Amino acid sequence: MQLTEVQFQNAQPIDGYGPGFFRVGGKVHAAPLMVAPGVVQSWGGYDDTATLLALAGQVDVLFIGTGGQVAHLPQAFRSTLEDAGLGVESMTSDAAARSYNVLLSEGRRIAVALLPVT
Repeated sequence: MQLTEVQFQNAQPIDGYGPGFFRVGGKVHAAPLMVAPGVVQSWGGYDDTATLLALAGQVDVLFIGTGGQVAHLPQAFRSTLEDAGLGVESMTSDAAARSYNVLLSEGRRIAVALLPVT
């Protein structure tokens, strides 16, 4: 079997995660986080739609990591994002981080917003 190194171009994959943190590009973030090609920044949680709305037209799918448990997104939050043309998928934060990395490696237009696992 031949292994091929994945190239992420200008995007940074999520290197790791654990209780209360995410690691992207070797830097540890101990707060909610938004990651998209060329962008790694803090995210204010469900009350912060502006950070995510800035991605409209740049990504096709936005994964929302809901922490350690699958949770329904607040309806107003989901509607605001979907009305702006963002495809929204919610899942646990660890699943969202892994899914983001897989789609990123395929060259997809993807972003992820993550709540820490406590």
